[in-house]
Parts: sequence; C-alpha cells; structure tokens
Amino acid sequence: MAQTNVNIRMDDSLKQQFDTLCSELGLTMSTAINIFAKTMVRQQGIPFEVSLDPFYSESNMAHLRRGIAALNTGKGIEHDIIEVTEP
Repeated sequence: MAQTNVNIRMDDSLKQQFDTLCSELGLTMSTAINIFAKTMVRQQGIPFEVSLDPFYSESNMAHLRRGIAALNTGKGIEHDIIEVTEP
C-alpha cells in the first residue's frame, strides 16, 4: 500500500504529552493517528462523543453574568457555607 505524509499543527505541550503517552502504550504518534483514522473510516464518524461543556452554555453564562452584575451593584445575596459531614 502506498504511503503519504500528513502534516498537522498542534500545541508543543500537547505534542509532548501525546508522544509520552504513545510511548508508554508502545506506539508511535504516527501509529496512534493511523488507528484513529482507521476507526473513523470504519465507524463513519468520530469514535468518541464530541460535546460542549454544559458549564459554558449560553444560558449558564447569562446566569453568571447576572450574578456578577448583581454583586457589582451591591444587590448580591451572601450565603453561608453549608459543610456536610459524612455519617
């Protein structure tokens, strides 16, 4: 089978972490990326769930902005910390 080169860009720190993990698994980065590509082709999609962190949803961010605005205008409500003790 003919081979071809693929160039990708990634953060240097991520590359180092990825290379270390691949080495610990006994793989090269090239082999790991090939496994990923073959799995995508076989499954006809990304082989894991890709989703947004719900914390950063627009409705949650709007709620946080309202809370910050209330605190900045002195209208915030201060709550006591409730500590839970294990039974």
